[in-house]
Amino acid sequence: MSGSLSEPGAPQRQLPYAVRFEWGLDGARAVVPGADLAVVVDILSFTTCVSVAVDRGAMVFPYRWHDASASEFAAHHGALLAGPRDSEGLSLSPAGLRAAPVLERVVLPSPNGSAISHELDSSARQVVAVSLRNAAATADWVHATLPADAVIAVVAAGERWTDGSLRPALEDQLGAGAFIAALAAAGRRNFSPEAELAAAAFDAAEPRLAAILRGCSSGRELLDAGFAEDVSIAAELDGSSTVALLRDGAFQAA
Repeated sequence: MSGSLSEPGAPQRQLPYAVRFEWGLDGARAVVPGADLAVVVDILSFTTCVSVAVDRGAMVFPYRWHDASASEFAAHHGALLAGPRDSEGLSLSPAGLRAAPVLERVVLPSPNGSAISHELDSSARQVVAVSLRNAAATADWVHATLPADAVIAVVAAGERWTDGSLRPALEDQLGAGAFIAALAAAGRRNFSPEAELAAAAFDAAEPRLAAILRGCSSGRELLDAGFAEDVSIAAELDGSSTVALLRDGAFQAA
């Protein structure tokens, strides 16, 4: 193996598998290079927010979290800047985005899925945002538009511990698994073991998916904070047929 352990080699990049699965920004940097499609999954709540907004015909610009330039970025793109979930106005809340009277162009920063998407916008060939709501629809789109040997890199965003380190989050593994399982059902082959096991986790969880989302640590955190509707929206398995493709800096309907 060439390079140090901090520099991903073929095993860490999950070569030569065609469907790969990794965690967080560092995982994205390992498995996305050379891939035909990067898939970002952040169920509670960035990619669920994207799905809800794109269903309404809106454009969602991903951006870095707690970046002072976000306001200028939003103004440059003629977009509204969303705040944290507990802020007034548009925020990182699927329920809030669904209820907004007008929703056209929004910059939606988040520490995980949005930040990863923003970085991949300048490096990946194509990027889609996948939630449980549009996992099957996105897999159908992949089957219809990409060749059978296309390389697909699935990135579960995860959450953060208080020290900023990655906390692998069950809901993102299940969202990624829903998409990967749908790829398998459509006839895709050559999955990494990491991807296979994410799909297996989803298959095991699907019969009681909503309860698992409510009971996992991220779901309980939102329930305790009064955002139960956000968790319910995230659990709308296959509730959307809209594929959220990152184009011209914004997620929009493919």
